[in-house]
Amino acid sequence: MTQSTLVTEPGNGTLEIFALPTAAEFLQTLITDIFQNYWDQIHFGTAVQGGVWEVRAPNAPIRISMLDGYLTVDFGHWHFHLCIGEHRGSRNNPCPPELARHRRTARAELYRRLREDGCPGSWGLRLFNGKDEQQMTVFLPNPYLTVEQKVLKEPCWDHLALWDHLRKTCLGLEPDPLDREASRRVCG
Repeated sequence: MTQSTLVTEPGNGTLEIFALPTAAEFLQTLITDIFQNYWDQIHFGTAVQGGVWEVRAPNAPIRISMLDGYLTVDFGHWHFHLCIGEHRGSRNNPCPPELARHRRTARAELYRRLREDGCPGSWGLRLFNGKDEQQMTVFLPNPYLTVEQKVLKEPCWDHLALWDHLRKTCLGLEPDPLDREASRRVCG
């Protein structure tokens, strides 16, 4: 059984963390699955002290590729890169090993933010580099919000389908009834 860890983070409250592998192949499969199949349901960006970017993709990616340890997700007009694998740089401009370790994903986790009553209020995926700096957060669909981030009058539990999919494929866990505890309180 997959173990989770409860962590209290300043500004984030209590998070239940489910550690994920950081092997490049695993992360490439995970990110490709999310962005190819759920691009229209997620928000993503960074969430660091002083700034949270919640971006929606304009369309499905036109290309997802790997080069020199960097996964590129290309939407046509714009794209992003994540260093998830072995990065060496070019022959003319090699990357020092210490910098390569800094850039590469060293921690990956699924999380759910718990409200004061212990029930989840938001769900996501976070990646951190070798210096424990956040690379990306994928904010998963929330049963209390529309994809446009408008508060729903009643929870839509179908919005937990991606969370349930990731729990099953990444952790071997079935849906948790705790995720479907109704509440009017929304956590982003």
